[in-house]
Amino acid sequence: MVDLDSQGNATSACGIDKTTVIKSVYDLLIGDTGANEVMVGSGKNKFSLIPANSDLMAAEIQLLEYQNREFLLKNALSETQEKFDYIIIDSPPSMNILTLNAMAASNNIIIPVQCEYYALEGMTGVLETIYRIKETVNPSLEINGVVRTMFDSRNSLAGEVSGQLKRYFGEKLFWTSIPRNVRLAEAPSFGLSAIAYDPECLGAKAYVSLAKEVVKKTMQ
Repeated sequence: MVDLDSQGNATSACGIDKTTVIKSVYDLLIGDTGANEVMVGSGKNKFSLIPANSDLMAAEIQLLEYQNREFLLKNALSETQEKFDYIIIDSPPSMNILTLNAMAASNNIIIPVQCEYYALEGMTGVLETIYRIKETVNPSLEINGVVRTMFDSRNSLAGEVSGQLKRYFGEKLFWTSIPRNVRLAEAPSFGLSAIAYDPECLGAKAYVSLAKEVVKKTMQ
C-alpha cells in the first residue's frame, strides 16, 4: 500500500502513527531514500506500507521544479514492484501532481463513487482526466472498475444513482457495492482493516467480494 495523500488517512488506518513516521513517501518522491528503506510493516494487516504524513503537502509545490516530475513515483517503485502481487496507491481526491504520479505509475485504476448526486456529477471530469493522462502520460492506464461505496439500498437516491452508473459503465461497474456499515467505519480507529477487525461484518464481506472481482479482472 502506498499512501499518497497528505492527510495520511491510509497510514493511520493501518495502525501507524503518522506523527512519528521518520521517513515517508515524501522522502521517496524527492529522492532522499529508496522504496525499501521507507517501507514499513502494518502489523496484523499483513501487508507492507509506504506511509504519508503532512510533509507531503510540501511536495505538491516542490515537485513542480523536478524534470519528469510525473514519473517520480513510478521510478521510485521500480526497485520493489517485483516483490508484490499488487501495489495499491491511495491517491488524493483532487487532481494534482500527486494524483498524476499515481496514475502514471499504475496499470489499473479503481474509481470509488458514493451513490449521491454530486458524486455522480463529478464523474465526467474524473473520466476526462483519466483519458487525457492515458493519451499523454501513461498509455497502459485502464479503468479496472467503478465501485459504489457507502451504499444504502433503502435510499431511493442511492438506487437511482446506482442505476445510472450501471447504464453508463456496464461491465466496468463492479457487481459488489460497499454498504454503510458501523463496523466498517470503526475499523480504522483501531488501526486495522475491516477484515482483520471483524471478518463477519457486512462491510468486510463486501470488500472480500470486491477483492475477488478485482483479481478476476486483472487476470483477464
